[in-house]
Amino acid sequence: MSSPNEQEGADEKAAEEESKSSLPEESPAGEEEEEDVEHVDTDTESIADDLEEQDNIEVSPKEEKSSEKEEKKISETFFYSYEDICSRPFVTEDSGIPINLLTLKYSFGYDCIRSVNLMVMDSQSLLYVAGNQVVILDLKTKSQSYLRSSSGGGIGFIAAHPTKQYFAVGEKGEKPNLIIYDYPSLRPYRILRGGTKKGYVFGDFNHTGTLLASIGSSPDYMLTIWDWKQEKIVLRSKAFSQDVYRVTFSPDNEEQLTTAGVGHIRFWKMAHTFTGLKLQGALGRFGKTAVTDIIGYVELPDGKVISGAEWGNLLLWEGGLIKVELCRAGHKPCHNGPVSQIVLDEGELVTVGKDGFIRVWNFEAVDPADSVDETGLLEMEPMNELRVGKNVSLSFMCKIHDCGQPFWYAQDANGKIWKLDLTFSNITRDPECLCTFHSRRIEAMSVSPMTYLVATTALDRSVRIYDFISNSQQSEIQFKQGGTALSWAPDVVNPTGSLIAVGFEDGVVRIIEVYDPKGLPTLAERPNIRNAEINLKQAFKPHTTAVTALAYERNGDVFATGSKDKTVFFFAVEDEYKPIGFIHVPGPVQALQWSPPSHVASMLLILCENGYVLQVPAPLPEKQETASTYHIKNLPTQYFHFYSIKSRIKLEEEVALRERKKQEKEKAKLEWIKQLQEMGKEVEEEEPEEEEEPLPSIYIPEEPSPILCGFYSAPGKFWLSLGGYDSGFLYHCAFSSDEHQEDPENRQDEPFEVIPIEDTDDNPIHQISFCRLLMFCGMQNGALRVYPLQDKDLSVNTLKAYWSFSVHDNDYGQIRGICCSYDDRFLITCGGDGNIFTFNILSPEDVQEELKAKIPPPRRGLLKEKAAEDIEDPSACNIEEVKQKKEYERIMKEAEDKKSKKREELIALRQEFLFLLQKNQELPKHMQLQREVHLLFKSHLLLKKPSKIIQLVEKELAWEHEKHLIGLQKLQNWFRDSLEFETVVVHAIQSNHQISTYRLAAVSEKYYQDKERPSWKKTVLKRAWKKEEKKEIIRDRKPDKLMSKVQKPTTRFIKRKREYESKPSDDYEDPRDVQAIKEAQENMGCYKLKTATDYRVPQYKYMNTEKKTMQLASLEVLIYKKKVNMNKQIMSLRDLKVSIIEEIKCLLQELKSVQAALDLSECLPLPLIPQLHPEEFPEKRFEYDHDILLKFKEEQAAKAKLQEQLEESPSSVAFRHSFKSSYKEIGSLQQTASSHTMKRSSSMVTEQQKIFVIEKAEPTEIELEILKKEKIKNLYLQKTLINKINALITNFDAELRFLRHKKLQLDVQMKYADLSYITWFEELLILKNAEKNENILQGHVNTLQSEQEAMQSKLNSCLAQMEDKKSEIVKLQECEKALYASFQASLGENNEFAHFLTKVLMKKFSSMKKKVETDEKDESEEESDEESSLESDEEDSGSEEEIFDISVCPENCDKALFQNTIQLREKRLDIKEALMREKKVAAKLRKEYDVLFEKAKSIEYSLNTAEKELDIFQWKKQQKLNDLYVVVPLKLHQVEYFFNGEIPRDFSQALVFTNQSLEYLQKRIIDLHHEKLMQRKIYKKAQKQHKQLVQDKKEMEITIQHLEEKCYQLMMLKFGRVVDFEAVQARSVNIRLEELELQIIEKEYEHSQEIKECMVRYKNGRRVYVSLGLLFAVGNALLLRKVSLVSFNTAYIWICCKVCMMNSRK
Repeated sequence: MSSPNEQEGADEKAAEEESKSSLPEESPAGEEEEEDVEHVDTDTESIADDLEEQDNIEVSPKEEKSSEKEEKKISETFFYSYEDICSRPFVTEDSGIPINLLTLKYSFGYDCIRSVNLMVMDSQSLLYVAGNQVVILDLKTKSQSYLRSSSGGGIGFIAAHPTKQYFAVGEKGEKPNLIIYDYPSLRPYRILRGGTKKGYVFGDFNHTGTLLASIGSSPDYMLTIWDWKQEKIVLRSKAFSQDVYRVTFSPDNEEQLTTAGVGHIRFWKMAHTFTGLKLQGALGRFGKTAVTDIIGYVELPDGKVISGAEWGNLLLWEGGLIKVELCRAGHKPCHNGPVSQIVLDEGELVTVGKDGFIRVWNFEAVDPADSVDETGLLEMEPMNELRVGKNVSLSFMCKIHDCGQPFWYAQDANGKIWKLDLTFSNITRDPECLCTFHSRRIEAMSVSPMTYLVATTALDRSVRIYDFISNSQQSEIQFKQGGTALSWAPDVVNPTGSLIAVGFEDGVVRIIEVYDPKGLPTLAERPNIRNAEINLKQAFKPHTTAVTALAYERNGDVFATGSKDKTVFFFAVEDEYKPIGFIHVPGPVQALQWSPPSHVASMLLILCENGYVLQVPAPLPEKQETASTYHIKNLPTQYFHFYSIKSRIKLEEEVALRERKKQEKEKAKLEWIKQLQEMGKEVEEEEPEEEEEPLPSIYIPEEPSPILCGFYSAPGKFWLSLGGYDSGFLYHCAFSSDEHQEDPENRQDEPFEVIPIEDTDDNPIHQISFCRLLMFCGMQNGALRVYPLQDKDLSVNTLKAYWSFSVHDNDYGQIRGICCSYDDRFLITCGGDGNIFTFNILSPEDVQEELKAKIPPPRRGLLKEKAAEDIEDPSACNIEEVKQKKEYERIMKEAEDKKSKKREELIALRQEFLFLLQKNQELPKHMQLQREVHLLFKSHLLLKKPSKIIQLVEKELAWEHEKHLIGLQKLQNWFRDSLEFETVVVHAIQSNHQISTYRLAAVSEKYYQDKERPSWKKTVLKRAWKKEEKKEIIRDRKPDKLMSKVQKPTTRFIKRKREYESKPSDDYEDPRDVQAIKEAQENMGCYKLKTATDYRVPQYKYMNTEKKTMQLASLEVLIYKKKVNMNKQIMSLRDLKVSIIEEIKCLLQELKSVQAALDLSECLPLPLIPQLHPEEFPEKRFEYDHDILLKFKEEQAAKAKLQEQLEESPSSVAFRHSFKSSYKEIGSLQQTASSHTMKRSSSMVTEQQKIFVIEKAEPTEIELEILKKEKIKNLYLQKTLINKINALITNFDAELRFLRHKKLQLDVQMKYADLSYITWFEELLILKNAEKNENILQGHVNTLQSEQEAMQSKLNSCLAQMEDKKSEIVKLQECEKALYASFQASLGENNEFAHFLTKVLMKKFSSMKKKVETDEKDESEEESDEESSLESDEEDSGSEEEIFDISVCPENCDKALFQNTIQLREKRLDIKEALMREKKVAAKLRKEYDVLFEKAKSIEYSLNTAEKELDIFQWKKQQKLNDLYVVVPLKLHQVEYFFNGEIPRDFSQALVFTNQSLEYLQKRIIDLHHEKLMQRKIYKKAQKQHKQLVQDKKEMEITIQHLEEKCYQLMMLKFGRVVDFEAVQARSVNIRLEELELQIIEKEYEHSQEIKECMVRYKNGRRVYVSLGLLFAVGNALLLRKVSLVSFNTAYIWICCKVCMMNSRK
């Protein structure tokens, strides 16, 4: 804490020092004469709970004694230190997590749901609560500063001092503080403690600012009066038994207070009585008025109180009763809704309503108001009123003077802060909106994948875009429904990062795009353009209820939406999202997550609220049948139904805890018995053990715990966080591998791994996000947790240490979203309290100032596009309902069409029958058929359908029929079926323009066959397999710890020597630098022309027949697709023409009916009906009917000129002729009938006209007026119809001309493509001619490469064998050295027989001498100097002529020493023999290696030769390709090759470049220039470093020389000669010692296992030992004896080892 600024006198200094050390939580209040007693009297109608809380609180005798002394006051200049009291993040001890892991950057939200969350200290600053911070907003710069809560439990209220010099902050949490801050320094001035248990709700200063009243929340609802400057409680009492909203002092009488809240208002008085200062409270009685919650009220100067009601009227209270209820005229309420605040300002009564109105009432009329009738209502109109705006709900406002003018700042519950002018004059300013925020909890949030933008949505029906670099809101858009889900499209979907998908509560999903309006040419010049605009691109409704989750597939091809209606809908992501289908899920969807790219298959994880988890693959659009429904029925689905195991986990913990307590109890009992036995006392009988409480039964919640969040851990595995009963753990789950899964409702799946999370039983994890190997967790209490991870695999150890920070409100601010910026620099959180916070990850100094959010540019043609149709009706049908409706309408239409066709057939038959009857009647009577004959003929036909004659004719013509049918089929297959599009020419109506389709043959299926390409799935599997293989190799090569301990001392000298020998030489080059230089030389840009003589084709540019064929095939498919697309557009234009003609016919019919009512002089000429050309419907040429076939038959008969003709009677000929003519007339019969009806109608019209002309001989004025109106109407209709027809024709012609222009452009492209196709085909012919030789050369190269690889493997194996033999030789040489060392040790010092025994040791047998002589030539050069000296000694000893008898020991020589020498000699000879054998094998391997090396060199030479031949062949092939002529059409502006300012005629020396390539080359020149300068700088820097290293090397050599001289002097001083310590160390190795140490380790392991087994037997027999005391004592003694024996054996072996070690050292 900070010390006081001023110190006056010793008493004041002592008081200040006492305040530094420990300030009392509660100090006695009042002056010295007052008693320190707190007492509250309540009204007789108070509730019993209030009476219990308001009993007298006696003061302890110590406090009475202390009150007698002089009180010590806190100095007015004393301040606390903010750094000491503000809450900080919690970090697990010894975790190493930095305390500044996250630092608050900015707050975008505003908790407008709080009743009072706005405070004005001056004209430029606003204060409001945001979670655990008090935000001080500068209105000019929009910058923010923050004050943290001291407890981390949240903030309850803020209140300003009347002088604006201080403000109070009431916190929340366990025993929260109420802190008074100084303004504007923001230093903590006073800390008030002990005012409530859980949190403060409201506070208010009295008019003079000396006292402060505060109200606590549940459970105590404590009203406390503070002497805040001395941090003392004056009075306190329980205010009520339910929520209390406000407490205020009366501005005129500071001894009166008022509290109000749920269903009550209470009036308080502070009275001085003989028992002391008392606080008396009286509840207000509503009487006849309905009980209401009271939010706003004001105390009047005469003691009355005016409060608001829920229904909007004002209640005037006097003496604890309602005097009158005020309303407006006609019993209209004063406000349409609750009255949130009432203010008495300058003699005027101002009311603030939730309806957005501020009304000013005449105080002089309100104060004496009284009821005039039994209703208790008094009508009154306001003097002035102000409607702040639409959709405004005012909660609170406060007044401030700015430049002498009064202004009011108002809090809007719909997310705004207003600046209001309530002067109500001619110069009154309009309401000004200062800030706008989300008005409710943030439902969803997503960060841009490209820049520093974040999008949010909430139920306030808005979507907002924030720039968290400039800390500003860029744009917002309003809709008809609230948003519930949001996802920013990834860069694979939209590379510019402008698309956002938003889900709404009515089931609609809208695709919106964000763009910079300054990029539009029409808006760039306008002033006051916003930085960003939001445009609706597409809207569709896949669900019936709220959309809860949105997710893009990792490749961006599929978009999934989930909803509370238990469905998941899939869409194909294109320019417009197209539905694929939907699936049903067992519960409301909570979240959707696609599998990460590390997984092989693309799967969707679906989390349902009711405990179900599903996994489905991404559906393929082409495999879904959506003709009648979008429901996907056969999509493979895996289910997981979470089954609670928390109760079982708790039960296991309880069993383990009881077992632990039981073991501790038994251990204490045994110790007690042992103490009694040692003291010689008898052990008393045991008391019966207390019965244990029964273990709790396993509990399974009836309602499943909700799934809050989850994520993939591996394919088929996932982590879950649950709420409700199962909170407190992270559950690792996996889907079942069974193919046939049972009904999801009957499943009971349990997680296979559980991780307990600290302090989350009542505070579960709602959101999880990963960034920088950190796991961010959003908690239910608004806190943010961070767990550092080694990798993304979670375990119990990785989730022990964490970093936690209270950010949002602890009661209702659960974190709804956590997102990291695209570069992982920033973290953004949003919560249920409406706040949005941005944080710097790690220190904010890492963030550079030049960071800037880039708004995506607008799309091309954005202004020309029509506005997307929005779905505003919340009851509109979703996609599936629309599909079902269309399907139903289609079925009904087909049924109606069938009915109409049948009716037409019946009409035709009826007309034909009538026609036959008429013809029958026209015949002579003797030829007419009678009625009975008709019936007989009809019955005969019914009985005998296929007559014998017809059957006979069909049999005779069957072969001919089949022959012609097959011929027709062949012709169609050859000429028609091979065509996919016939030439269709569409003509314009008014002009001569026309457009024709491309005549296309069907493309062969071979071009659509997918060939195998290296996919990422295969590479991922390959990498995973390699990793597993590496792990197995490492696991197999893991050395034995025991052997490593033995080998370590023996190989230390060899390792050190090899390390020294492996020192790099002076000309050593780093292999990484060599590789980098090689890659630079290989990949250096080669800009040689392909026609150059020194051009060499790179290997990756080799072209063969297969590649060229694929190029041709892809080009052909591309041409085909372009032409098909254009043909489809032309065919749709033809269909449009047909529909226009039909529409024109209808309009002409209507026009004729209109002209029938007009005079001929007034009728305009009728437009002509456009006609269809035969070229527009070429397919009709192949359509035929019965009449066409008959006509064709007649033509064939006439051409053949048949000689035989049938002789028929005239009557039959006439009958046949009439019968044939009847067939021809049947088709026109109905037309004639219709023409007759038209004639009749026209005749009726003319008759009516005539009658009308007759009747209108003398029309009246009214009739004339009616006729005039009808005439005007008909003239208008005539003109309108003609204009409409002309417009249709004009629009069609315009569409045709536009499409014709596009086709001309496409024709140009097709010509380019044809030219490329011709060139590539000529190249293919050249490649085919060269393919045979190329394959031979390539095969030869491949063979040599395989031989080289095989030879290299042999060389490597041979080298490995040589290394093994070298190591064996070194080991044998070391054994020989060890033998010599042991011999020298056995001799001791000054042994007179040393020379003799040395000769005995070096003596050789005659058989061994030959071997030695032959092998001396092959000795390795790697032997040390010491070895060579020993060999020379051996040769000298062998060359002597003296012969020794090895069986005779000289006199006075130790026989044991002589025998030891003989044994050592035998060992030495064995070692020598083994060493010679190993050297022979090594020499043989060396020769074999030399042979293989020569072979490898020859293979390498052959390979280089073959590769050169292949390169030469490729160059020749390239030269042949260069000889081909390539046609490149160019325009004049594309030619930049000039000679003397003119275009030359010869372009043989010109080059053709694309503009991009030319620009790239020009840019590359500049880049290379800069790169050259940079490389020079690097070279200079490296040169300086090289000089420095050379200087350092010289200094190190000098230092080494000095150290060697010093070492030499020390050795001469200590030993008298130079000693080789490495040789000593190598010789001092004792193999026997190493073996003994290994035996010690093995014995220790065996004994430890025996001890463990004994301990197990001891634990199992412990109960028996307790019941049988003597047996237990004996068993214990035996066990201790055995343990002592084991330890004795271990100690004995250890002593032996030490003795051997000492001997070897001697």
